[in-house]
Amino acid sequence: MLNLEYLKQLLVVSVALSSITCIFIQKTKKHFKKSKFITLYSFAVNMLIGYLFCMSFTSISFPISLWVGLFSFLGADTIFKTLEGKLASYTDIVSNEYISVKKANLIETEDK
Repeated sequence: MLNLEYLKQLLVVSVALSSITCIFIQKTKKHFKKSKFITLYSFAVNMLIGYLFCMSFTSISFPISLWVGLFSFLGADTIFKTLEGKLASYTDIVSNEYISVKKANLIETEDK
């Protein structure tokens, strides 16, 4: 028989974790040269942080913590789509950094 109460608890933990990992990935994805690796990076981060989160703050065992990481990965995508337009895309982050560097170089040149 399916234990729905336990599944609900896992999903609640996953929702909290999705919020954390979504922010973490948003802050760190600018370090990638190509955007095609971001999905794989997101999956790895969700699985790792899901495991560490479960071991630190819950009594969820190792194999079940992987399910929490998977649910978190799937939920983070939903959170990202909900916040679409409010979060910067990979292209925006890279181009904004490029523009910021150009402006800094221009200001530095004008000061001399």
